[in-house]
Amino acid sequence: MKPKATKILNIAAVLFVVIAGGYFVMKMRSGGKRAASFTSLTYKWGVGDTLQNSYDSKTGAYQFLDRNDQLIKENFKLRTNNVIFLHSKINEQDLLHIPDTIANSVANLKDPNVLRYEFKFVYDDTTKNIIYLTNYDKDPVIANKAQALQKIVQQVITEAEERFVSK
Repeated sequence: MKPKATKILNIAAVLFVVIAGGYFVMKMRSGGKRAASFTSLTYKWGVGDTLQNSYDSKTGAYQFLDRNDQLIKENFKLRTNNVIFLHSKINEQDLLHIPDTIANSVANLKDPNVLRYEFKFVYDDTTKNIIYLTNYDKDPVIANKAQALQKIVQQVITEAEERFVSK
């Protein structure tokens, strides 16, 4: 083979390895979770053992305590663009690669004085459950990811609710 042809084949092989490697790194980084395989999200928050604030994307049931401790109930579903936005942010910030329980080692998960968030992401082939206590102070990176996850989920639900209310 001519040296020029060998050089072109070597460059093509290196490009192939780089592209394939990049693809698999991106796939691993996103945990293989795609918006298309998303089935439902359950999001609950509050203190103590009864979390009265919740949203279930499968049924669209949303309930929360207002400023006067009145239970407000609404029903709306997430649109496809909400799910795509949610997953793009989760994958971009690698938010599902956190422990299932984010709490201090001696924490009471049902402490009436600590705000708790519970997430359940259901996909075609797997489910990811996360419990996050806001007083967690062990690893700031994990705490920041859990806080970011909560903010993104709340943002998506708030946007979907505003669309529902404005009708």
